[in-house]
Amino acid sequence: MSRYPLQRPWALFGLVGILALALIAGGKLASDPPEVGLLAPLQASPAEVWEELELRSGQTFGEILQGASVGWSEQNALLMAFREQANPRRMRPGARITFRWFPDQERLRGVDVDLSKDQTLHLNRDEVGWSATLEDTPVRIDTVFASGIIRDNLSNAVYGDSALAGVEGQDRAKIVHLMDQVFQWQIDFSRQVRTGDTYRLVFEAGFRPDGSMKGEHILAAEYANQGTPYFAIWFDPNDDGDGTYYDEFGKSVRKAFLMKPLEFRRISSRVNANRLHPIHNYRRPHNGVDYAANTGTPIMATGDGVVIYADWKGELGRLVEIRHPNGWVTRYGHMSQFAVRPGNRVKQGQTIGYVGQTGGATGPHLHYEMRKSDGSVLNPLSIRLPPGDPVPSTSLGKWALESRARLEMLETLPGIPIPVLAEAPNEQAPEEGAAAGGS
Repeated sequence: MSRYPLQRPWALFGLVGILALALIAGGKLASDPPEVGLLAPLQASPAEVWEELELRSGQTFGEILQGASVGWSEQNALLMAFREQANPRRMRPGARITFRWFPDQERLRGVDVDLSKDQTLHLNRDEVGWSATLEDTPVRIDTVFASGIIRDNLSNAVYGDSALAGVEGQDRAKIVHLMDQVFQWQIDFSRQVRTGDTYRLVFEAGFRPDGSMKGEHILAAEYANQGTPYFAIWFDPNDDGDGTYYDEFGKSVRKAFLMKPLEFRRISSRVNANRLHPIHNYRRPHNGVDYAANTGTPIMATGDGVVIYADWKGELGRLVEIRHPNGWVTRYGHMSQFAVRPGNRVKQGQTIGYVGQTGGATGPHLHYEMRKSDGSVLNPLSIRLPPGDPVPSTSLGKWALESRARLEMLETLPGIPIPVLAEAPNEQAPEEGAAAGGS
C-alpha cells in the first residue's frame, strides 16, 4: 500500500490542468490532435509498362514483335503460344497489339492481341514459358426503341433518329438493313417510300464496352406506307431460333418470292413491250426490270429453287436461271461473277452472283425477269406473290401472349394507333403459286 494514498490523484489533476491552460493560451483546444508534420507522398512503381501498336495492312505478327524489340527466342515462343488458340496469319489490319513490360527490366511480361471486336488473345509469361488464353468480349443485352418520319428515304431517317444517338453510324446501317430484311416481302424501300411515311421499331441487341452492337434482332416493327401500316412481329414457336415474322393477325409476312433481288437500288428500266433499245436504237420488248448498282454488288435469289443455267447468254452476258416450285423461273443477267453452278439448290436470299456489265449493257446493273414454265413473262413489280404459312395452330396460345406484348411495346412509340391486337387466323394459306397474277 502507498504511503501517500491521496497525494497522487491530486498531483495528476494539477498536471493535466497546467497542460490544458497552456494549450488554451496557445490558441488550441485540448481536443485538437497534435501536429506531427506532413508525410512525404509514397511513390509506388507501376506493375507494368504498356506499349500499344497497330497491325498495318500486309504486316505480320512476327514483324510487330521485331518492331517491339522482342528477341528471336521470345518471338518463337510467343508464336507457338499464339497458334495454340488462333492463327496469327488471320489477323486483320488495324488489330491492336498491347505489349506489357516489367517496369525495371527489359523483359516482356505479356502481350494482348485484339483478334476481333468479340475476342482478345492474352499471351502471358509463366514459370515455364508462355501460355495463351482467349477472352470473349462481354456484352450487355438491351432493348432499343426507335421511331421516325420519312423525309426523303429510310436511311436518312434512321441516321437522324435522336433515339439512336448512342448507336454508332455503322450500327445504324445494320438497323436499316434489318428493316429491309424484315419488310422485304411487303415493301420495296427503293421505290415505294414516300415523304410522310412513319416507322416504329423495337429491337434487341448486345452492346460491347465500346458501344458497338452485336447480335441485333428485331422483335417488332411497323412501317406505315402512305397511311397503310405494315407489321412484322418475331415469333419462335419452339424457342429454337428458327422462328419467323408475322403480321398483327398472325399471317406470315414471308412470301414465296422477294420483291427484289438487290437491296436499296434504283430501278433504271421496267418491263416494257415496246422499249427503245439504248444500244441498237430500235424498239423491242424489255421483259425484265433493271436495277442500277455498282459492280460487285451481291445478287440474291428471290425464291427457293434449283439453278438450271449459269453461263453466257448473248446480250444478257453472264446469266443465272433458277427454277422454282409450281413452274416459276427467275433470270438474273449481266453478272460479273457467278456464285452458283447448274444443279445447285438455292435458298431465298442466298447470294447467287454479283452485279456486272457483261453482254449488251451500257453500265453496271442487274437485269431481273420472272417467267412461268410456258415462257410467259410476268412483271416483278406488280405480281401478287403467294404468302407463307400462318402461325401454327398448336402455338396460338403462345402467339397471343407474345404478339400482344410486342405490339404494346410498339404502341409506346408515336405513330398510327394499332386498332386490333394480334389474333392468329385459323384458315390455311393458299398453296404456293395459287395467287400468281400476270404483268
